[in-house]
Amino acid sequence: MRYELYYWPGIQGRGEYVRLALEEAGADYVDVARGAHGTAAMMKMMEAKTTPPFAPPFLKAGKLVIGQTANILFYLGSRHGLAPKTEAGRLWLHQLQLTVTDFVLEVHDTHHPLGPSLYYEDQKAAAKKRTDEFWSERVPKYLGYFERLLEDNGGNYVTGRRLTYIDLSTFQLVEGLRYAFPRRMKAFERKIPGLVDLRDRVAARPNITAYLASDRRIAFNEDGIFSGTTRRWTGKGMSFRDGPIGPDPESRDSGSAPKGASRNDSVFFYSFINSRRYQAS
Repeated sequence: MRYELYYWPGIQGRGEYVRLALEEAGADYVDVARGAHGTAAMMKMMEAKTTPPFAPPFLKAGKLVIGQTANILFYLGSRHGLAPKTEAGRLWLHQLQLTVTDFVLEVHDTHHPLGPSLYYEDQKAAAKKRTDEFWSERVPKYLGYFERLLEDNGGNYVTGRRLTYIDLSTFQLVEGLRYAFPRRMKAFERKIPGLVDLRDRVAARPNITAYLASDRRIAFNEDGIFSGTTRRWTGKGMSFRDGPIGPDPESRDSGSAPKGASRNDSVFFYSFINSRRYQAS
């Protein structure tokens, strides 16, 4: 069966956790929105009358349409050897992925702390304050938790002796933080040697190595969750770099069509987000 992944073209974002699982599994899939008129097709599916997904990413598997990153991985994991066979093990893995989801939201809030529909330029002061708290309190809490799990399970993988999709997700966390906060992450990595080693071992896996070297892997950029916006905190004292950043393209109703969308796709995007049905309350 060929999967259809629907996510914004031009960014890794929340869809990347799904891409990594599909690539590691060697699954047959198409990244729909990266094709011609793909964004319009994605938006049309969100307008469906029966069980429409709220926002990308979502996965079409046969007749099933599955939304939410953790939910998609829960589905894929047991079907592609990326999750335990027992119900308790699968639920534990799902719980860990939901924890990753919580952390990703906190990453996002370092550059859009007041709201995804506002320009970054309008929330610089709040973003700086949020970033300081993020690194003093939240990063140690979350990454320390996964480091401890790795140690408790012998140092091989987060949940034991076999790789699961949570290991792929922690790989993405380390990669993203290295891009968004290069200096802070470099200094912090000495506190999480296990996760750094896991990142290296995941990157060395044949399917992941091939994926990272391919054009299927979208480069980190200014528009994703691990936004280059966060790279504006540079040096001692966290000074700002110049340049405006618009509304968050990760948001369903940000008012900003992601890069990679064609002109027709962008028109569809704007008409969609301005429809009364999806206006923020």
